[in-house]
Amino acid sequence: MRNDPRSHGLWELSAPAAPSLPPLNGAAETEVAIIGAGYTGLSAALHLAEAGVSVTVLEAVEPGFGGAGRNVGLVNAGMWVMPQELPNVLGADYGARLLDFLGNAPAEVFGIVRRHGLDCQAVHNGTLHLAVGASGLREITDRMTQWQACGAPVELLDAAQTRARVGGGRYTGALLDHRAGTIQPLAYVRGLARAALQAGAVIHANSPVTSVARDGNDWRLRTEAGTLRAKWLIPASDAYTQAVFPEIVREQVILPYFNMSTPVLPDDVRATILPGGEGCWDTPEVLSSYRMDAAGRLIFGSVGRLGGIDRATHRAWALRAMHRIFPQLRGIGFETEWWGRIGMTSDNLPRLHVFGERALGFCGYNGRGIAPGTVFGKALARHILGDLPPDAMPLPVTRSEAASLRDAKFAWYAAGAGLVHFVSDRI
Repeated sequence: MRNDPRSHGLWELSAPAAPSLPPLNGAAETEVAIIGAGYTGLSAALHLAEAGVSVTVLEAVEPGFGGAGRNVGLVNAGMWVMPQELPNVLGADYGARLLDFLGNAPAEVFGIVRRHGLDCQAVHNGTLHLAVGASGLREITDRMTQWQACGAPVELLDAAQTRARVGGGRYTGALLDHRAGTIQPLAYVRGLARAALQAGAVIHANSPVTSVARDGNDWRLRTEAGTLRAKWLIPASDAYTQAVFPEIVREQVILPYFNMSTPVLPDDVRATILPGGEGCWDTPEVLSSYRMDAAGRLIFGSVGRLGGIDRATHRAWALRAMHRIFPQLRGIGFETEWWGRIGMTSDNLPRLHVFGERALGFCGYNGRGIAPGTVFGKALARHILGDLPPDAMPLPVTRSEAASLRDAKFAWYAAGAGLVHFVSDRI
């Protein structure tokens, strides 16, 4: 996109074509206006349109341009925060409610894929949280105990079982979450866009919103070429927020994350790596992730940006790490690479904000956008439809608070990831 092969990499090369979406031109009216065509915005649009509500989405570039089209494609349940911590942070009612929402979120994603026949390489075979060292094993064991107490179908694998599932590595164990899986993320978001269009939603690409203001009892949104009047407003641009509602991005520390993909692997080599089709990520703070795509490419990622000297450092590390985990891939390199932004909140939990009368939205997904974005978009639609009252939402309404030293922290994380990858011989 925008002539940048490092914005969406393999996902843009292998996704079905984007729907043709004209920019907003002239004056228009709608019941619900949505800013941003990612998982949240398009899920909300789909569910509203299916209920017969007039809904229009304004997207700055095209569906999936932001974080939705750049990530690893792991459809995980829950957040980074341990399950038992949620009631401590949010209170008993909201803590239990958020656990339920996020625990069932992958089922909602795969349900939408099935109902609408989305072509997005969906594989519902679970994910593996890989333990590095004794501390990593303690972490996933604790996480397993807490999720099992909630009735979640998770199980702990020992080192030998993990090696058999992965096809390499020296992990001390893994947490297998049967609720989870993988998708081609850009293909999924483009599929959501097509489904929303078929249900009656209107989506305008290349229509960045330049201003938003109250106009009597309505909202008026302006773009370079048009205006949109709406009763309800959903800001859904999250870490890629631009001109309007800057408080969304100011409360998040941006974490860069990159992915690289191999060419299609030979069948005999492919059969030795993740034979069950799970997606993986590990326990260190500067984490790694990997999974296969439908064609047999390995996608390998970690924290870092692919700009300047950082690119060479991260690429060299990724090759070392991949070959160390999978010696059968020695001699095989990477064919595509891309990176994007993850918005991290102070407590690693998402937020629900009210931006004015009949204007609300979720933000701050902390690297877990696919499943939470899908169910939160549905929750916003249900709220507007009147069947999910404010006190039944999955999160309490909070005020946006600017993250302290956010620019310095971004620079620190980017530099720290580069240093770790320069010296690391992990796994």
